[in-house]
Amino acid sequence: MSNNTGNTIVAILVGAAIGAGIGILFAPDKGSKTREKLKDGFDDAKHNLQDKYHEVSDKLISKAKDLIGKDDVDGNYQNIVNSFSHKTEDVITFLENKLADLKLKNAKLQK
Repeated sequence: MSNNTGNTIVAILVGAAIGAGIGILFAPDKGSKTREKLKDGFDDAKHNLQDKYHEVSDKLISKAKDLIGKDDVDGNYQNIVNSFSHKTEDVITFLENKLADLKLKNAKLQK
């Protein structure tokens, strides 16, 4: 997976999460229901991102084993996993920050 493709996927996931959060903020529900929906949406996005990470990781391992001998793959696998792991943590941190911002905006709207 090229760097641009990875960045595009991350941007789409982040955009979808932000759009869902904003959509929920303008829904005519009580604040407690809105916060619960935000939390559920964030948890879903986080789990989807983790699932995609594992899926991509498994595909990379499989393709690498096909192209390269098993011994070489085992040596390079950790580098690949570390690279994706950092991006995943960055996206999760970004989503957590956006969720906190949305909660503050929701609290202001509730007043």
